[in-house]
Formats: sequence, C-alpha cells, structure tokens
Amino acid sequence: MSDPIVSVQALSHRYSREWAIRDVAFDIERAGIVGLLGSNGAGKSTTMNIMCGVLYPTQGDVLIKGKSIRRDPIAAKCEIGFLPQQAPLFPEFTVDEYLMHCASLRRMAPRRIRSAIDAAKERVGVAHHSKRLIGALSGGYRQRVGLAQAILHEPALVVMDEPTNGLDPVQILEVRKLIKEIAAERTVLLSTHILPEVEVLCDDIKMIEQGRIVFEGSMEEYANVVEPQSAILRLARPPAFSALEAVAGIQSVDVLAPDKWRLHFSCGVEVAERLAAASVEEDWGLRELSFERSTLEDVFARLSERAEARAA
Repeated sequence: MSDPIVSVQALSHRYSREWAIRDVAFDIERAGIVGLLGSNGAGKSTTMNIMCGVLYPTQGDVLIKGKSIRRDPIAAKCEIGFLPQQAPLFPEFTVDEYLMHCASLRRMAPRRIRSAIDAAKERVGVAHHSKRLIGALSGGYRQRVGLAQAILHEPALVVMDEPTNGLDPVQILEVRKLIKEIAAERTVLLSTHILPEVEVLCDDIKMIEQGRIVFEGSMEEYANVVEPQSAILRLARPPAFSALEAVAGIQSVDVLAPDKWRLHFSCGVEVAERLAAASVEEDWGLRELSFERSTLEDVFARLSERAEARAA
C-alpha cells in the first residue's frame, strides 16, 4: 500500500508554556480539496506553518509523500506549494522575473525552469502578462501569480490560506475555478473563514478547536453534525392551523403559503412519523416533508462549543 499524500503524526507545539496544538493527527490519501477550519487561536495557523516547514514542531512529525518535514525538510518542502494570505510578491518584478526567482528558490533543475514557468503561467491564465510588472496588475491577477508560484515545481500538496481574501465577486469565482483545476491533479489544503466557500470547494473537512482535531470527515458528514430542527411541509388538503400545532414534538409553525409551512421541532424523526401518520389518517394529502439542513455556521458554532466544554 502506498504512503498517504500527507500524514500528520501526533503533532504538538508549545509557545512558551502554552500548548497551541496537542496530538493533531490526520492523513490525506488522495487529490482533491481539504478544508482546514478553526476559530481564531484554535491552532489552525500553527498546524499549517508546521506542515509547510515554517515552524519546527515541539513534538510529532509531518510526512509529505513519505518525506519527513523534521528529518528531511528540503525533500519534504519540494513536495509543498504554499500560498499565504498575503501572496509573497515583489511589485517591482515582472511576472517572468518573479517566477524565475521562485524557481531558483525551489532549487529546480535549470533545464526544467523555462517549461515549468510557461506551464504554470498557462495554467493560471497570466501568460499574456509575462512582461508586466506585478505591481501594475489587478488584485485578481496578482493572486493568479501567487498561485503560479505555488504550483511552479509541481508539488504534491498545495496549502492555501484565505486565497480569495480581498478579491471582488468576479475575481473570487475565477480563483475558485483555478483552485478546482489545480486540485484535479494534486492535494489542496484550504484554510478559509468563508464557510460558503468551504461548501462550494471542499471534498473533506478537518476542524481544529482548542488545539485538537474536533472533526474529520466528508463535507456531507460535516453538514449533518447538527441534527435538523426544522422541516418544510406541503399538503394538498390543509387542516386547521391548530391541528399542525397539536402534533406532539412540534414547537412552532411558520406559514409560508396557504399549503406550505415551516415546522420547528425537538426530535425530527419522531415528528416526521407522526405527521405522516396524521396525514394518512386525516386525508391531508402529503406532498412534501423535507428536513432543512443546519447551516455551516450552526455546525461550526456547535463543534466550537463542544470543544470549549471539553477543555473547561
């Protein structure tokens, strides 16, 4: 069996006396986009910085395609591309000059550099700006140049921290499209506070709170952490409003249309069974009964609360 692309192993780090993260461990087995979530101060940035070789861990290790960031940092870093929140750009360089500089920092073989630069520019859509100063480019194109340096050496893992921060809506859509294209061939670890962006882009989620992993799973599993507390009901032959309120477990009812309601309840499965039985018995003509999924903000808040309660 081949090594996972990324293996984070019992990672712990302490600043002075305080532990920023404790026993953080997870594997990433395949290409795609993995969201790294967490509140401010949760340990997310510490984890990212250790994974990228910026910070030396107090305990534990990170393997990138089997290469240890502790024992063989140069080999491991050759497999990592990093786009921090503020892309490390030099406005006085042209796009070509900057990417040439990045290639030398990456210790790329001279024979590879020209073709790698051309391929990276083409991939992110900046080839027609090769001779322009980076400082003269729009925010969206500067971010594209930042993406180009992150994939220039064809790494197995690309780490992105708030990659759409400060962009306008059109630029955000363009960068998201680029991220999806990059993730078709390699693993992307995406850190962002924009939860709708997580929903649009990510296949899997890792969430850190209080310095520990509090969730690890698919996007679908993450969205279902919090049980639904409301449902939409449509009936062909609606009863009196009081008949719906009388169903055991229903806490309140909002009228959305003459034949449509939003029901708030405490136990969804039992309420659904009671509504279905009542509809058959009273001939209400059930047309729709669908649970409303909790928002990602609800899930994030609930997981954060659980982590705080365990740490208390």
